[in-house]
Amino acid sequence: MEWPPPSTSPSLVVRSPRQTVSLIRNRRPHRNWAPSTRSSSLAARDHGPKPSEVYGFVGSITTVIATTVYLAWAYTPEPVLRSVGITYYPSKYWALAVPSFLIVAVVLSMGIYMGLNFVATPPPTSCSTIFDENSRERTTFSPAIEEETPIEPISDISIDQINNLMFGDR
Repeated sequence: MEWPPPSTSPSLVVRSPRQTVSLIRNRRPHRNWAPSTRSSSLAARDHGPKPSEVYGFVGSITTVIATTVYLAWAYTPEPVLRSVGITYYPSKYWALAVPSFLIVAVVLSMGIYMGLNFVATPPPTSCSTIFDENSRERTTFSPAIEEETPIEPISDISIDQINNLMFGDR
């Protein structure tokens, strides 16, 4: 008996794991197609939703639910909560204390961050604000062809030139 049987298609008969892998590779759409040749439905089927989109959706739904529960707990009077059967909940003090603590923490962290940046910045009179290891002095540049003026190489403008431009010769 010969293999594959003549009644079946030779592309559907697999004899070894190596042939299975090669069959899967041959049937998979190529990844190096140009974006214009791929249809949008094929791209959607290949990749599915991005994880960042899923996390964003779940995060937004969670935020809405948590805000709704928080506002319901904060504004509903205690006798109404007890009549519904909710007897175990935090004190209403925390409805104002937690947001206040969070706002103060954010303002303090921003102030500390700005203060650390001021401490790390050298004073304006320091030479390190004018020159550092990446400074490039302006070189005299004379193009070989007089008709075309190419772009000059990148360089720093010296403090003398800046003072002349801003204040003139005094």
